Amino acid sequence: MKKKIFFFSDVHLGLQNERLEKEKERRLIAFLSHVQQHGEQLFILGDLFDYWFEYKYVIPRGYHHVLSKLAMMVEQGVKIHYIAGNHDFWLKDFFPNDLGIPVHKDPFGLTLHGKKFYFHHGDGLALNDIGYRILKKVLRHPVSVFFYSLLHPDWTAPIARGSSKTSREYTGHKDFGETDGMIQFAEEKINEGFDIVIMGHRHKPLEHSSGKGLYVNLGDWITYNTYAEFDGKQILLKVWNTEIKKERVPSKRRSTVTALHAPRRRK
Repeated sequence: MKKKIFFFSDVHLGLQNERLEKEKERRLIAFLSHVQQHGEQLFILGDLFDYWFEYKYVIPRGYHHVLSKLAMMVEQGVKIHYIAGNHDFWLKDFFPNDLGIPVHKDPFGLTLHGKKFYFHHGDGLALNDIGYRILKKVLRHPVSVFFYSLLHPDWTAPIARGSSKTSREYTGHKDFGETDGMIQFAEEKINEGFDIVIMGHRHKPLEHSSGKGLYVNLGDWITYNTYAEFDGKQILLKVWNTEIKKERVPSKRRSTVTALHAPRRRK
């Protein structure tokens, strides 16, 4: 029997306070252990980190548990793809060279078990968000990246996190209009012949059928803890739910995987 393929995005490690970050990291590592056991491939569709910038000899601290887990998964045969998001676009060679994980900085298509997939983080697709598209080009321009890299890491991290917070506040209050540019983009790709279009960025899980195709937005791991699972025939959007048992041994915990559209049972 073929193993499954998993997809997730928008964890934003480093975003929240220390307690919430530790809880989120435990949930994520439990999920990655599930993928390690049952998956053949894993696609990270951007913003795994709330901020990531690589220097020649320095990478951001605080993520060693997650990075070690990803490296272990690759060593045990799970193929992992990393699609850069708008918070972790400044990936260089650490992931491919040190972890064996290829990094994709541009959207791309790929056929998996006979189904044509198209992957895009999702940023820059809002129809009336011209300001962000201009800013995106400036931030990703090689000259901007070079001058930013000249600053000490102890300075760049606070600058980036402050910018990230401002961006979220701006986006959260902005009216992007009645037409959803991400759905429109996905429908165009489906009309081109893709069976499944997967994106993140929006932080709201969504399944949207169009003709014979399907658009899936993966949601996030801040509010929803959602991911997608493909068994070779169909793709399902699911919720990862990790509950810590109230026992004397806190390391024992029970993990359950629940379909997103399934009603929760009352206790």
